[in-house]
Amino acid sequence: MADQKMKEKYAELALRTGVNLQKNQALMINAPIEGADFTRTVAKKAYEMGAKDVHINWEDDELTLLKYENAPDEVIGTFPEWKVKLLDTYAEDGAAVLSIRSTNPDLLKDIDSSRVAMANKASAQAMKNFRQYTMNDRITWSIITIPTGDWAQKIFPEKSREDAVESLWDAIATIVRVDQDDPIAAWDEHNKTLETAREILNRKKYTKLVFKAPGTDLAIELPDGHIWKGGSAVSEQGTTFNPNMPTEEVFSLPHKYGVNGTVSSTKPLNYGGSLIDNFSLTFKDGKVVDYQAEQGEETLKHLLETDEGSRRLGEVALVPDESPVSQSGLIFYNTLYDENASCHIALGKAYPTNLEGGAEMDDEALDSHGVNDSLNHVDFMIGSNKLDIDGVLDDGTTEAVFRNGTWALNVKG
Repeated sequence: MADQKMKEKYAELALRTGVNLQKNQALMINAPIEGADFTRTVAKKAYEMGAKDVHINWEDDELTLLKYENAPDEVIGTFPEWKVKLLDTYAEDGAAVLSIRSTNPDLLKDIDSSRVAMANKASAQAMKNFRQYTMNDRITWSIITIPTGDWAQKIFPEKSREDAVESLWDAIATIVRVDQDDPIAAWDEHNKTLETAREILNRKKYTKLVFKAPGTDLAIELPDGHIWKGGSAVSEQGTTFNPNMPTEEVFSLPHKYGVNGTVSSTKPLNYGGSLIDNFSLTFKDGKVVDYQAEQGEETLKHLLETDEGSRRLGEVALVPDESPVSQSGLIFYNTLYDENASCHIALGKAYPTNLEGGAEMDDEALDSHGVNDSLNHVDFMIGSNKLDIDGVLDDGTTEAVFRNGTWALNVKG
């Protein structure tokens, strides 16, 4: 049962371990209107911790849908300048940013995918400067979720709305360790495990990873100087924070011209309120040259056509099948959760911080190192208990990294 005490523990975890809010720092929260009570709890705790300001950007699925159904294309394809200034102002002030992503996965299923693509592209273009603050860890930021009715019933369709929300609260509490006596200490321990895994991979300096599973035979080259990250991150100001809660991954960046073969999805992708499912992509020299999807193929097409970088990869992430998200047995239809149940890759922009010195490089220098750039960064899931991964070392020898969906390397010491 998700009582108020548990929700307060979750709010404190998000503030202390998620964004690691500092005294006299501003906090900006992106939150669903359905989660107003929880958001108020977060805001109250933030002020108690010494926040100088808490600003909420409210989101409402019903109003979003009404806009897509009724607004003209010129409105759908425009991102308001005042929103850009709001985001940039808080980022420039060094605010922490907490996003609560709990959208109905089927929200835009009946909307023309070209309109959704138009809005996504306009948003990405307008927020390019703001995204530099998050993707380069110039500020502290974190993404969490809370249950909302439509999302919960998508996961638990056989239950009433109220029971579905309670069941989703229970699942979230377990996965983000809020059900433990000291969630913050539990996360400290979890971050140490992820740190061990990334340190091992950074010592290995693999030149290539080869993924094999039903429908997947994919080779991903890794650029010289690539860095594996995972768990906690450190901002420019030296503040440790957790960008994603939950997180079970260690991740790096592929060489934008060094991806070849075919990969098949293993979980649905919720992209901009539309689902893409049972899809595959074929790469040649880093670029998608063929694709297909049983559901949402038109949405996938628009995603790939956003810009040149949307057809190339910006991330490769390793997640063992025994992660708490995977062991829940649930499909969440929410990338934050589903990507932490499964190895995944991302179409679009790479994190510059995954390359030695990348955060200080300009776009031209990043490109010369094989770092992909795009308006998009869209993770999709390719892992299962049937996935094997081999790592190719600098001398050309190959060793097992994953077998049957879990670590073949000793990452637990």
